[in-house]
Amino acid sequence: MNTIRSPRFIQSPVADAGPEGARTALLAARPSIAPKYFYDALGSRLFEAITELEEYYPTRTEAAIFAARGAELRAAFGSGSVLVDLGAGNCAKAVSLFPVLQPKRYVAVDVSVEFLRSALDKVQREHPRLDVVGLGQDFSAGLDLPAELLEGGAPLFFYPGSSIGNFTRDEAFAFLRRIHARASGGGLLIGVDLVKPRPVLEAAYDDALGVTAAFNLNALRHLNSGVGTDFDPRQWRHVAFYDETEARIEMHLEARQPLIVRWPGAARRFAAGERIHTENSYKYTVEGFASLLRDAGFRQAQAWTDPKGWFALFGAAA
Repeated sequence: MNTIRSPRFIQSPVADAGPEGARTALLAARPSIAPKYFYDALGSRLFEAITELEEYYPTRTEAAIFAARGAELRAAFGSGSVLVDLGAGNCAKAVSLFPVLQPKRYVAVDVSVEFLRSALDKVQREHPRLDVVGLGQDFSAGLDLPAELLEGGAPLFFYPGSSIGNFTRDEAFAFLRRIHARASGGGLLIGVDLVKPRPVLEAAYDDALGVTAAFNLNALRHLNSGVGTDFDPRQWRHVAFYDETEARIEMHLEARQPLIVRWPGAARRFAAGERIHTENSYKYTVEGFASLLRDAGFRQAQAWTDPKGWFALFGAAA
């Protein structure tokens, strides 16, 4: 009689600044919200919707690279790896590569714990023989992987979708160094959004249907439930623009009117037009990101791009 396998789930002990850190960021001279507050259950579903938008090219462009370069990915990384999916979300991107990479174990890491649990149940049903593990963790604050999860195969870290762009360049270097330290004998497969014309970039982060605006505003709702603030999302508007000097998209929330936001023990006044910074999304050149990988200790870096040169998938050995 066959035993039905269930995914394992581990809640990471890595601590972050938590509610107190969020309150401190709101009181700063330039207030901000950490991007992790995008990703409660609703935020994760809104991001799924964003990936279906005509304006949002990264997901479909990256998927086309996966489909076109499967044989080269298999040649570069082989099979039987421990596939560590950072920011796994609904796990669909990693699952699409299972036939190519044939991992021995799949470790999905995400800050949105309940959304991840649901996704992993589906992965396990569809791949009953695969060792499936979920790790609830804000890996931007630290990458803590139990050693036993990396045993039994070469570790292959998978970070698709250009999320590396959410880090400043110094933060990206430090993050890549942390991955390199844990990927000995294996490698990294990472998606990187490339520099391109301003209209294309700005449309991708400010779509006509307003889905990205809802995603951005949902961070306020998440703060209310997790931190105890009393934001009214109707009092704020979504703002996104491309800074060519820094080669990054910036996302903000802008107060529509003078208002006060309160939370336990403190409050802050916002003037009409004052902004809260919610996200950066840095864009790279192929040469620039390859150099960053080398500086972080990776070897044999290679890049696969789409015909327009809008997006790159990098593979490198640790």
